[in-house]
Amino acid sequence: MIKDDHPPTLLSIRGVTKRFGAVTALRGVDLDVAPGEVHCLLGQNGAGKSTLIKVLAGVHQPDDGEVLWRGEPAHVATPQAAIETGIATMYQELDVVDGLTIAENIFLGHELDRGGVTRRSEQVAKTRELLARLGHSAMSPHAEVGTLSAAEKQIVSMARALSHDIELIIMDEPSAVLDTEEVANLFRVVAELTSQGIAVIYITHRLEEIRRIGDRITVLKDGASTASNLDVTTTPKDELIRHMTGRAVTNVFPTRPGVPAGAPVLLDVDGLRLDGVFDDVSFQVRAGEIVGLAGLVGSGRSEIVETIYGARRASAGTVRADGQTVRRGSVSAAVAAGMGLSPEERKSQGLILGEPIYRNITLSSFQDIAQAGLLNEPGERAAADEQIATLELRPADSSRPTDTLSGGNQQKILLARWLVHGSRILLLDEPTRGVDVGARAEIYALIRRLADAGNAIVIISSEIDEVLGLADQVLVIGDGRLLTTTPSAEITEHGVLDLVMKGTAA
Repeated sequence: MIKDDHPPTLLSIRGVTKRFGAVTALRGVDLDVAPGEVHCLLGQNGAGKSTLIKVLAGVHQPDDGEVLWRGEPAHVATPQAAIETGIATMYQELDVVDGLTIAENIFLGHELDRGGVTRRSEQVAKTRELLARLGHSAMSPHAEVGTLSAAEKQIVSMARALSHDIELIIMDEPSAVLDTEEVANLFRVVAELTSQGIAVIYITHRLEEIRRIGDRITVLKDGASTASNLDVTTTPKDELIRHMTGRAVTNVFPTRPGVPAGAPVLLDVDGLRLDGVFDDVSFQVRAGEIVGLAGLVGSGRSEIVETIYGARRASAGTVRADGQTVRRGSVSAAVAAGMGLSPEERKSQGLILGEPIYRNITLSSFQDIAQAGLLNEPGERAAADEQIATLELRPADSSRPTDTLSGGNQQKILLARWLVHGSRILLLDEPTRGVDVGARAEIYALIRRLADAGNAIVIISSEIDEVLGLADQVLVIGDGRLLTTTPSAEITEHGVLDLVMKGTAA
């Protein structure tokens, strides 16, 4: 990492503006990146980070301003031109291809060939060199990418970037799907890259990460750079939040009023087991209560919720919704019983991104809204508009394509879907993943409000402080086992991790 107070400049962005019709996505953005630097790019959803990335990646062309590479004007007209310039981008949704090997992924689109014949042995040899460079020489070039973990797929994506002559890698939320150990390994790899002189633009919503990995910080708000080249070690977190939101964000987690005495049990899980994944999970959630599942990625948390919802067929145990037993392995039975799931991967598993907002909101209620067996679009829009107003979804245009919304507003769409359906049991897996600090506060308040209205809520989060701040009761999960159930006020983040580590070791 760089330590020079006046580092040389690899990339300079001056006054870059980008418009889409009447919408201005970037408003005169400035950014400087030095060789061997980790430059953290912060901002709320909708601040312009994605648009800026696409300008650098050659997907969009700026309307005004300039991009300088080593002090000279650079015209990055296409993604291929970006690669040729020396810029590679790792998007949050990794672009590796399941079904192909690691070596085939790394050289996809720029295969090594002679006379039109791919030199597979040379590709394998170079893949081994790249993996060793990233500290992962144990990974086989012949491994099929679909069998890899999210962390391993990131390594493949980095190796693909390094297979070109790259001087700058843009990483968009690279730690979002990683557990604590995998994040530490990611940081080790980034440190190795920067020691070789490669610069990194690192985009994250996790402010605690930047002190561990970053050198300088640039903040975007409403398409403009509100702060540039801030020093990581001397800039307080509160100052960053003010730059991102225009205000100080305090008391992020809403007050827990406590579960009303005599509140009925809406969800009763008894002895649930999924062979080879988790065993003997039992807990209850009452009306007005939030129960949080805490544990490391891979501990079985998501599988427990998916089994409750019927997306996986339980090997043993019983799930009751409002006193009625729910048939195993049946999503339709769970939905009919009043359950709704917001999945971990909301973009690929929960939403139809190309469809309008109203269609995504009413997706599970077509039968209730239909007239004479036909879709009733005015009815869909009316039902959606009511929830859009209630949940303060922005922009409040039900015809807008879902993929144009921020992560926080996409999360609200999933909640709206189940509220339209009348669901009283909400299963929320990573509800704030990819959601900025300001929008997180809105999501937290909304979840608390839904609980206060008498819903039973189960949340999963990889951020333990989020579980402790939101939930009334906490289930600590480790290695497929329920290690303890405790009121959230009676356990700390350190206590959760201590239990998990001991439980995993056992």
